[in-house]
Amino acid sequence: MENERREFIKKAGLVGVGLTGGIPFPAAIANAPAHTKTEMNRTEQSIIGPYGPWLDRVMNRELPSLSFRNDSFTDLNEWKSLALSRTRERLGIPALGELPRMKVHDSQVYDGLQIEEVSWQLSYGHPTKALILKPEGATGKLPAILAFHDHGGNKYFGLRKITKTGKGQHELMRSHQDHYYEGKAWANEMAKRGYVVMIPDAFTFASRRVMMEDVPEDQRSGLSDKDPENPESIEAYNQWAGQHEHVMAKSLFCGGTTWPGVFFAEDQIALDLLLSRPDVDEENVGCGGLSGGGLRTVMMAGLDHRIKCAVCVGFMSTWTDFMLNKAYTHTWMTYIPRLPEELDFPEILGLRAPLPTLVLNDEQDQLYTLPEMKKADLILQEVFEKAGAADRYKASYYPGPHKFDQAMQQEAFSWWDKWLKT
Repeated sequence: MENERREFIKKAGLVGVGLTGGIPFPAAIANAPAHTKTEMNRTEQSIIGPYGPWLDRVMNRELPSLSFRNDSFTDLNEWKSLALSRTRERLGIPALGELPRMKVHDSQVYDGLQIEEVSWQLSYGHPTKALILKPEGATGKLPAILAFHDHGGNKYFGLRKITKTGKGQHELMRSHQDHYYEGKAWANEMAKRGYVVMIPDAFTFASRRVMMEDVPEDQRSGLSDKDPENPESIEAYNQWAGQHEHVMAKSLFCGGTTWPGVFFAEDQIALDLLLSRPDVDEENVGCGGLSGGGLRTVMMAGLDHRIKCAVCVGFMSTWTDFMLNKAYTHTWMTYIPRLPEELDFPEILGLRAPLPTLVLNDEQDQLYTLPEMKKADLILQEVFEKAGAADRYKASYYPGPHKFDQAMQQEAFSWWDKWLKT
């Protein structure tokens, strides 16, 4: 057995997979000759040093067990039933109880749009604020979009990142929209095309953020909730909130849930409320967003198939990319323990096949590596082709860094129009 094990290592050059002589592959690496391990470290660097190549080989010894790309899965619906059940289990989606009542606080007309300011109270935390936009004077049922704002390292703001109301835009939101959206409030632009658009604040952002008054004094870093709109106060809060993310993530794990699971549960409440409106065509509803909004799109569109058309922007790569290259550029909101054994990251979005799905990527996106973005694209192509829906999946690549600029917006808007306007 020992000779067989050493021969395997020699032939594989420490890039093989599976078992060797009955010993799990990590043990084979541990017992490799010292000069071989040194060579591995020199040529295969990762953000976790010499542990990256080892972990990569453990994870990639075969296709994830619930991947539709496995030959053992031949029936789309049977696969989806199994994979959806396991994904929900891994997410630890919390039960949020009965659908809350939506309160309308204000309604006004701005730039050709009817704008409602609404909120609802979940059984925990501060009320969730949202905006609902639609063309002024529109009648009858309209297609709808659940629009997700980004993360952007800015948790003080939420829905204001992708909207304008005419009530005076905060200077930081003007610069934010200039930087990420080429000066556009894309949710407004989408509503003008004949949609009801709902934009809710996400868990831990804006109205749902963690307030200083709600944490122990020794955890506040000397901050308070006073003068909240002051740019200096906002900067200080955002620094604190960024450092607090690992605390929240660990606490959610201890509570039996995950950050993506809470995102999904709260966004599903928003979808329920959107679909309950008499002006919404419940058969033609889409969702989408950039970055953190792209992450929420992956979860919502992948798991809730009332979303008939999805556009994920600036959040598509592989678990390998996060693991070896880019975890340090990403929030704690991304990770779902044990799921990578069963589905690669793009396959979460692939759970919606054959429903229409568009992925928009930036070629110089600093949050991912281009080869892994393209690998994710190929995975989704394979899933949709096997589902008999190759024409309902598309990925596009745009020059430049992390963004959702006007050219990308136009492709997204056209995709929604193609599939939601019947």
